[in-house]
Amino acid sequence: MGDENFEPKIVVIACHWCTYQAINLAGTSRFKYPPNVRVIRVMCSGRSDPQFVIEAFRNGADGVLVAGCHPGDCHYVNGNMKTMRRTVLLEKMLEQMGIERGRFRREWISAAEAKKWVDVVTEMVEQIRKLGPLVMRSGGGDG
Repeated sequence: MGDENFEPKIVVIACHWCTYQAINLAGTSRFKYPPNVRVIRVMCSGRSDPQFVIEAFRNGADGVLVAGCHPGDCHYVNGNMKTMRRTVLLEKMLEQMGIERGRFRREWISAAEAKKWVDVVTEMVEQIRKLGPLVMRSGGGDG
């Protein structure tokens, strides 16, 4: 399966109000987590267009995490509900594109959940390490 020296690249699309603050809290609390993540801050997880995820995979990400406020806690009322609906469809689309389950993940992480952030990232890095580097199928998509 995976190469022992393989270090996955994971793109995180994080809500400014919740998950991004949890990432900051993890940093200021000096929690350790794998350095494999590149965080893109958006004002709301509802702003994370499925095309962002597909482009991340096309540009070399081995995994993508979209994270936002818990349902009912969205600063924009229902942005995270939009994210939930979109990502359910996106997961099916990614599977049809040959991207294995486990490479894409959606999580709700509040500003106070730095430990959850660390646990989610650590678990995702380990899971993608087991899957190995992402190999995108070429061709298709023109029909």
